Amino acid sequence: MIDVPFDLEAWSASRLAQVEQALDGWITVGPELGADHGAPAELVDAMRYAVLDGGKRLRPLLVLAAHEALAGLQSAVGAPAALRAACAVELIHAYSLVHDDMPCMDNDVLRRGKPTVHVQFGEAQALLAGDALQALAFELLTPQDGSVPDAIQARLCALLARAAGSAGMAGGQAIDLASVGVALTEAQLRDMHQRKTGALLLASVVMGAACAGATASALAALQTYGGAIGLAFQVVDDILDVTADSATLGKTAGKDADANKPTYVSLMGLPASQDYARTLLAQALGALDRLEADCAGAFRADALRALARMVVHRAS
Repeated sequence: MIDVPFDLEAWSASRLAQVEQALDGWITVGPELGADHGAPAELVDAMRYAVLDGGKRLRPLLVLAAHEALAGLQSAVGAPAALRAACAVELIHAYSLVHDDMPCMDNDVLRRGKPTVHVQFGEAQALLAGDALQALAFELLTPQDGSVPDAIQARLCALLARAAGSAGMAGGQAIDLASVGVALTEAQLRDMHQRKTGALLLASVVMGAACAGATASALAALQTYGGAIGLAFQVVDDILDVTADSATLGKTAGKDADANKPTYVSLMGLPASQDYARTLLAQALGALDRLEADCAGAFRADALRALARMVVHRAS
Protein backbone atom coordinates (compact mmCIF):
# COMPACT_ATOMS: atom_id res chain seq x y z
CA MET A 1 0.00 0.00 0.00
CA ILE A 2 1.41 3.39 -1.04
CA ASP A 3 1.42 6.03 1.70
CA VAL A 4 0.09 9.19 0.00
CA PRO A 5 1.48 12.45 1.47
CA PHE A 6 -1.12 14.47 3.34
CA ASP A 7 -2.32 17.53 1.39
CA LEU A 8 -2.97 20.18 4.03
CA GLU A 9 -3.97 22.80 1.45
CA ALA A 10 -6.70 20.62 -0.06
CA TRP A 11 -7.89 19.40 3.34
CA SER A 12 -8.05 22.95 4.71
CA ALA A 13 -9.85 24.32 1.65
CA SER A 14 -12.71 21.84 1.95
CA ARG A 15 -13.14 22.39 5.69
CA LEU A 16 -12.87 26.16 5.47
CA ALA A 17 -15.53 26.25 2.78
CA GLN A 18 -17.92 24.74 5.33
CA VAL A 19 -16.80 27.15 8.05
CA GLU A 20 -17.08 30.23 5.83
CA GLN A 21 -20.54 29.24 4.63
CA ALA A 22 -21.71 28.66 8.19
CA LEU A 23 -20.27 31.93 9.48
CA ASP A 24 -21.76 33.85 6.57
CA GLY A 25 -25.19 32.43 7.36
CA TRP A 26 -25.00 32.89 11.12
CA ILE A 27 -23.74 36.50 11.17
CA THR A 28 -26.81 38.12 9.67
CA VAL A 29 -29.59 40.59 10.39
CA GLY A 30 -32.27 38.11 9.31
CA PRO A 31 -33.80 35.04 10.92
CA GLU A 32 -31.26 32.26 11.53
CA LEU A 33 -31.49 29.06 13.49
CA GLY A 34 -35.21 29.80 13.86
CA ALA A 35 -34.62 33.04 15.77
CA ASP A 36 -35.04 36.56 14.43
CA HIS A 37 -32.35 38.63 16.08
CA GLY A 38 -33.52 41.89 14.57
CA ALA A 39 -29.95 43.22 14.85
CA PRO A 40 -29.21 46.72 13.52
CA ALA A 41 -27.65 46.53 10.09
CA GLU A 42 -24.75 48.78 11.10
CA LEU A 43 -23.81 46.44 13.93
CA VAL A 44 -24.01 43.37 11.71
CA ASP A 45 -21.86 45.12 9.09
CA ALA A 46 -19.14 45.61 11.71
CA MET A 47 -19.46 42.01 12.89
CA ARG A 48 -19.18 40.63 9.36
CA TYR A 49 -16.24 42.93 8.62
CA ALA A 50 -14.44 41.58 11.69
CA VAL A 51 -15.00 37.91 10.87
CA LEU A 52 -15.46 37.24 7.16
CA ASP A 53 -12.95 37.25 4.31
CA GLY A 54 -9.71 37.11 6.25
CA GLY A 55 -7.56 35.32 8.78
CA LYS A 56 -5.82 31.97 8.94
CA ARG A 57 -8.81 30.19 10.52
CA LEU A 58 -6.32 28.08 12.47
CA ARG A 59 -8.64 27.62 15.43
CA PRO A 60 -11.58 26.17 13.50
CA LEU A 61 -9.19 23.94 11.59
CA LEU A 62 -7.83 22.59 14.88
CA VAL A 63 -11.37 21.85 16.08
CA LEU A 64 -12.21 19.94 12.91
CA ALA A 65 -8.84 18.16 12.74
CA ALA A 66 -9.09 16.92 16.33
CA HIS A 67 -12.66 15.76 15.77
CA GLU A 68 -11.80 13.91 12.56
CA ALA A 69 -8.69 12.33 14.06
CA LEU A 70 -10.83 10.63 16.68
CA ALA A 71 -14.16 10.17 14.89
CA GLY A 72 -12.84 9.26 11.45
CA LEU A 73 -13.27 11.07 8.14
CA GLN A 74 -16.46 9.18 7.27
CA SER A 75 -18.06 9.39 10.71
CA ALA A 76 -20.96 11.73 11.41
CA VAL A 77 -20.49 11.36 15.17
CA GLY A 78 -20.40 14.86 16.62
CA ALA A 79 -20.13 16.54 13.21
CA PRO A 80 -22.83 19.22 13.83
CA ALA A 81 -21.26 20.00 17.19
CA ALA A 82 -17.76 20.18 15.68
CA LEU A 83 -18.82 22.68 12.99
CA ARG A 84 -20.56 24.84 15.57
CA ALA A 85 -17.52 24.64 17.85
CA ALA A 86 -15.23 25.58 14.95
CA CYS A 87 -17.30 28.67 14.22
CA ALA A 88 -17.64 29.57 17.89
CA VAL A 89 -13.89 29.63 18.55
CA GLU A 90 -13.39 31.80 15.46
CA LEU A 91 -16.03 34.25 16.71
CA ILE A 92 -14.28 34.47 20.08
CA HIS A 93 -10.94 34.99 18.34
CA ALA A 94 -12.42 37.69 16.10
CA TYR A 95 -14.01 39.51 19.02
CA SER A 96 -10.70 39.46 20.89
CA LEU A 97 -8.91 41.04 17.94
CA VAL A 98 -11.53 43.78 17.62
CA HIS A 99 -11.08 44.73 21.27
CA ASP A 100 -7.30 44.19 21.25
CA ASP A 101 -6.89 46.67 18.39
CA MET A 102 -8.83 49.48 20.09
CA PRO A 103 -7.08 52.64 21.33
CA CYS A 104 -7.52 51.64 24.98
CA MET A 105 -5.41 48.53 24.33
CA ASP A 106 -2.97 48.11 21.42
CA ASN A 107 -4.31 51.03 19.36
CA ASP A 108 -3.61 49.29 16.05
CA VAL A 109 -4.92 50.52 12.71
CA LEU A 110 -4.22 47.47 10.50
CA ARG A 111 -5.53 43.92 10.79
CA ARG A 112 -5.62 41.22 8.11
CA GLY A 113 -4.42 43.76 5.57
CA LYS A 114 -7.29 46.21 6.09
CA PRO A 115 -8.25 48.97 8.56
CA THR A 116 -9.17 47.70 11.99
CA VAL A 117 -12.82 47.67 13.00
CA HIS A 118 -12.67 50.79 15.18
CA VAL A 119 -10.96 52.69 12.36
CA GLN A 120 -13.60 51.58 9.86
CA PHE A 121 -16.71 51.85 12.06
CA GLY A 122 -15.77 53.94 15.11
CA GLU A 123 -14.86 52.89 18.63
CA ALA A 124 -18.39 52.48 19.97
CA GLN A 125 -19.50 50.25 17.10
CA ALA A 126 -16.30 48.20 17.40
CA LEU A 127 -16.89 47.63 21.11
CA LEU A 128 -20.47 46.51 20.47
CA ALA A 129 -19.45 44.30 17.56
CA GLY A 130 -16.94 42.50 19.77
CA ASP A 131 -19.53 42.05 22.50
CA ALA A 132 -22.06 40.69 20.00
CA LEU A 133 -19.58 38.24 18.47
CA GLN A 134 -18.76 36.87 21.91
CA ALA A 135 -22.44 36.34 22.68
CA LEU A 136 -23.10 34.75 19.29
CA ALA A 137 -20.31 32.21 19.91
CA PHE A 138 -22.18 30.75 22.87
CA GLU A 139 -25.51 30.87 21.04
CA LEU A 140 -23.99 28.69 18.32
CA LEU A 141 -22.93 26.14 20.92
CA THR A 142 -26.45 25.83 22.34
CA PRO A 143 -28.84 25.01 19.47
CA GLN A 144 -32.39 24.13 20.44
CA ASP A 145 -33.02 21.70 17.58
CA GLY A 146 -31.59 18.58 19.21
CA SER A 147 -28.57 18.42 16.88
CA VAL A 148 -26.09 18.68 19.77
CA PRO A 149 -26.71 16.71 23.00
CA ASP A 150 -27.13 18.83 26.12
CA ALA A 151 -24.05 17.32 27.78
CA ILE A 152 -21.86 18.24 24.80
CA GLN A 153 -23.32 21.75 24.74
CA ALA A 154 -22.43 22.23 28.40
CA ARG A 155 -18.92 20.82 27.93
CA LEU A 156 -18.20 23.03 24.92
CA CYS A 157 -19.50 26.16 26.65
CA ALA A 158 -17.40 25.46 29.74
CA LEU A 159 -14.24 24.88 27.70
CA LEU A 160 -14.71 28.02 25.62
CA ALA A 161 -15.68 30.22 28.56
CA ARG A 162 -12.61 29.22 30.54
CA ALA A 163 -10.30 29.72 27.56
CA ALA A 164 -11.72 33.17 26.82
CA GLY A 165 -12.12 34.46 30.37
CA SER A 166 -9.95 35.60 33.24
CA ALA A 167 -8.14 32.26 33.45
CA GLY A 168 -7.31 32.42 29.76
CA MET A 169 -7.35 35.03 27.01
CA ALA A 170 -8.74 37.99 28.97
CA GLY A 171 -6.40 37.29 31.87
CA GLY A 172 -3.45 37.09 29.51
CA GLN A 173 -4.40 40.40 27.93
CA ALA A 174 -4.57 42.00 31.38
CA ILE A 175 -1.06 40.73 32.14
CA ASP A 176 0.12 41.98 28.75
CA LEU A 177 -1.20 45.49 29.37
CA ALA A 178 0.37 45.55 32.83
CA SER A 179 3.75 44.34 31.53
CA VAL A 180 4.68 47.18 29.19
CA GLY A 181 8.22 48.18 30.03
CA VAL A 182 8.50 45.42 32.64
CA ALA A 183 11.24 42.79 32.50
CA LEU A 184 9.43 39.46 32.87
CA THR A 185 11.05 36.15 33.68
CA GLU A 186 10.66 33.34 31.15
CA ALA A 187 8.10 31.69 33.44
CA GLN A 188 6.07 34.90 33.65
CA LEU A 189 6.24 35.44 29.90
CA ARG A 190 5.22 31.84 29.26
CA ASP A 191 2.24 32.20 31.61
CA MET A 192 1.11 35.36 29.83
CA HIS A 193 1.35 33.78 26.38
CA GLN A 194 -0.29 30.53 27.47
CA ARG A 195 -3.24 32.56 28.66
CA LYS A 196 -3.49 35.25 26.01
CA THR A 197 -2.86 33.11 22.92
CA GLY A 198 -2.38 29.50 23.92
CA ALA A 199 -5.60 28.99 25.88
CA LEU A 200 -7.92 29.41 22.90
CA LEU A 201 -5.75 27.26 20.63
CA LEU A 202 -5.66 24.52 23.26
CA ALA A 203 -9.42 24.82 23.74
CA SER A 204 -9.93 24.43 19.99
CA VAL A 205 -8.20 21.05 20.06
CA VAL A 206 -9.98 19.89 23.21
CA MET A 207 -13.40 21.04 21.93
CA GLY A 208 -12.91 19.04 18.75
CA ALA A 209 -11.94 16.02 20.82
CA ALA A 210 -14.98 16.49 23.06
CA CYS A 211 -17.27 16.42 20.04
CA ALA A 212 -15.86 12.99 19.17
CA GLY A 213 -16.16 11.57 22.68
CA ALA A 214 -12.42 11.39 23.39
CA THR A 215 -11.16 8.94 25.98
CA ALA A 216 -9.17 10.23 28.95
CA SER A 217 -5.86 9.06 27.46
CA ALA A 218 -6.58 10.60 24.07
CA LEU A 219 -7.63 13.84 25.71
CA ALA A 220 -4.42 13.98 27.75
CA ALA A 221 -2.27 13.52 24.64
CA LEU A 222 -4.21 16.16 22.72
CA GLN A 223 -3.88 18.57 25.63
CA THR A 224 -0.11 18.16 25.43
CA TYR A 225 -0.28 18.76 21.68
CA GLY A 226 -2.57 21.79 22.01
CA GLY A 227 -0.55 23.34 24.81
CA ALA A 228 2.67 23.03 22.80
CA ILE A 229 1.33 24.54 19.59
CA GLY A 230 -0.55 27.22 21.51
CA LEU A 231 2.69 28.49 23.00
CA ALA A 232 4.61 27.90 19.77
CA PHE A 233 2.16 30.11 17.89
CA GLN A 234 2.96 33.07 20.13
CA VAL A 235 6.71 32.41 20.09
CA VAL A 236 6.60 32.49 16.28
CA ASP A 237 4.41 35.60 16.43
CA ASP A 238 7.13 37.29 18.50
CA ILE A 239 9.73 36.19 15.93
CA LEU A 240 7.71 37.46 12.97
CA ASP A 241 7.18 40.80 14.67
CA VAL A 242 10.88 41.48 14.16
CA THR A 243 11.60 39.53 10.96
CA ALA A 244 8.58 40.23 8.73
CA ASP A 245 7.10 43.42 7.30
CA SER A 246 3.59 44.80 7.70
CA ALA A 247 2.52 43.81 4.19
CA THR A 248 3.46 40.18 4.82
CA LEU A 249 1.90 40.06 8.29
CA GLY A 250 -1.29 41.92 7.40
CA LYS A 251 -0.82 43.91 10.61
CA THR A 252 1.66 46.45 11.93
CA ALA A 253 5.13 44.93 12.19
CA GLY A 254 7.50 45.88 15.01
CA LYS A 255 4.71 47.14 17.25
CA ASP A 256 5.79 45.04 20.26
CA ALA A 257 9.28 46.54 20.29
CA ASP A 258 7.88 50.03 19.69
CA ALA A 259 5.53 49.60 22.65
CA ASN A 260 8.32 48.14 24.81
CA LYS A 261 6.39 44.93 25.38
CA PRO A 262 8.12 41.79 26.68
CA THR A 263 8.47 39.07 24.03
CA TYR A 264 10.43 35.87 23.60
CA VAL A 265 12.78 37.64 21.22
CA SER A 266 13.45 40.47 23.68
CA LEU A 267 14.01 37.95 26.48
CA MET A 268 15.90 35.13 24.73
CA GLY A 269 17.12 36.63 21.47
CA LEU A 270 16.11 35.59 17.97
CA PRO A 271 18.13 32.34 17.54
CA ALA A 272 17.08 30.95 20.93
CA SER A 273 13.44 31.85 20.22
CA GLN A 274 13.60 29.99 16.92
CA ASP A 275 15.10 26.98 18.68
CA TYR A 276 12.36 27.09 21.30
CA ALA A 277 9.66 27.11 18.63
CA ARG A 278 11.20 23.98 17.10
CA THR A 279 11.33 22.34 20.53
CA LEU A 280 7.64 23.01 21.07
CA LEU A 281 6.88 21.57 17.63
CA ALA A 282 8.76 18.40 18.57
CA GLN A 283 6.71 18.15 21.79
CA ALA A 284 3.45 18.48 19.85
CA LEU A 285 4.43 15.91 17.22
CA GLY A 286 5.70 13.53 19.89
CA ALA A 287 2.33 13.59 21.65
CA LEU A 288 0.59 12.70 18.37
CA ASP A 289 3.06 9.91 17.62
CA ARG A 290 2.47 8.33 21.01
CA LEU A 291 -1.30 8.56 20.66
CA GLU A 292 -1.22 7.01 17.19
CA ALA A 293 0.87 4.12 18.51
CA ASP A 294 -1.47 3.58 21.46
CA CYS A 295 -4.57 3.60 19.26
CA ALA A 296 -3.20 1.08 16.73
CA GLY A 297 -4.56 2.81 13.65
CA ALA A 298 -7.81 4.09 15.15
CA PHE A 299 -6.39 7.62 15.39
CA ARG A 300 -5.07 9.48 12.34
CA ALA A 301 -3.15 12.64 13.14
CA ASP A 302 -2.24 13.75 9.61
CA ALA A 303 -4.12 17.05 9.73
CA LEU A 304 -3.07 17.85 13.30
CA ARG A 305 0.55 17.10 12.46
CA ALA A 306 0.46 19.30 9.34
CA LEU A 307 -1.20 22.15 11.23
CA ALA A 308 1.51 22.04 13.91
CA ARG A 309 4.21 22.31 11.28
CA MET A 310 2.35 25.18 9.64
CA VAL A 311 2.17 27.06 12.94
CA VAL A 312 5.93 26.95 13.42
CA HIS A 313 7.06 27.35 9.80
CA ARG A 314 4.56 30.02 8.73
CA ALA A 315 5.71 33.32 7.26
CA SER A 316 2.86 35.48 8.55
